[in-house]
Amino acid sequence: MRGFATPRLIVSSVILAAGMIAGGYMLGDGLKRAHRADRAVTVRGLAEREVTADLATWTITYSATAGDLSSAQASVDHDTTQIRAFFRELGFPADALQPTGVNVSQYKDNGVPNFTVRQRVTLRTHDIKRAEDAVRRQFDLVRRGVILEEGSGMSYTFTKLNDIKPDMVAAATKDARAAAELFAKDSGAEVGAIKSATQGYFSIDARDGDSGGGWGVSDTPYKKVRVVTTIDFYLK
Repeated sequence: MRGFATPRLIVSSVILAAGMIAGGYMLGDGLKRAHRADRAVTVRGLAEREVTADLATWTITYSATAGDLSSAQASVDHDTTQIRAFFRELGFPADALQPTGVNVSQYKDNGVPNFTVRQRVTLRTHDIKRAEDAVRRQFDLVRRGVILEEGSGMSYTFTKLNDIKPDMVAAATKDARAAAELFAKDSGAEVGAIKSATQGYFSIDARDGDSGGGWGVSDTPYKKVRVVTTIDFYLK
């Protein structure tokens, strides 16, 4: 009869409507899941560690001026002998001290020629305690007649960074996750996996803010290693 739908048509319409409703729900739920999966927070993690330097380098610069080159050179040779004796008496091997530069200049003072010979030697040692002792006794060089020029200072270096890198990166990552969890707690979310990460760079500075290498500036073997990581965590 006209005006009445057949049972088969009614069933088909119901199925189609149900399918559209289910499809719309699944699409909407999928979009929500995609939106949640795209949520992330960017945080930084810090790790610091105090270390002791394992390499000491002391560059000593000294000079002599005279009216003739041979006299100036003889004076510098005398200072070199005194410097080597100083370090030998402290127990350093002879090869710990090496010449690293020499310079000769000439100028006239009221028409009188003068020659300046400048010498540079460098102590390089892994014996940190002995190096510290040498610094404490450096005035003995002055008593021997050696005048240290500006720039003559002991520098300490930490060379074993690769040995502590993995643990420090792990500590910085842990610190970053703690910051992310705090953020997630405030926003009612949970921290998921790492989306991306940047390690950053390691810095090694004097623990107490000193810097070495210059006259009147004392470096120390006590250093602070620092690394900052930047990490994106998914939020769920």
